[in-house]
Amino acid sequence: MTQRTRLSDSEIADALKRLPGWSVKDGMLHRRYQFADFVEAWGFMCEAALVVQQMDHHPEWWNVYHTVTVNLVTHDLKGISTRDAELAGKMEELARRKPAIA
Repeated sequence: MTQRTRLSDSEIADALKRLPGWSVKDGMLHRRYQFADFVEAWGFMCEAALVVQQMDHHPEWWNVYHTVTVNLVTHDLKGISTRDAELAGKMEELARRKPAIA
């Protein structure tokens, strides 16, 4: 597990180069996934929940039909951390296994 260290603006920019579809919105790493249908979206969230729990690093996320929106921030560090970038990478790996439309 990655140590929790707040990332600088340049470190966030470097992380975003490795995280397609992710951006910074309202001071958080932000990504909107669109899957083929609700079942695929919910399946992604279920698989991601296991990783989230193992990391003990919980996202702000929600699901509407085939869309899952994720925001990652480390509240106690008041910013984006190494663990946010790590979790975003793990979510990307999981999402690649699901039929997606965007």
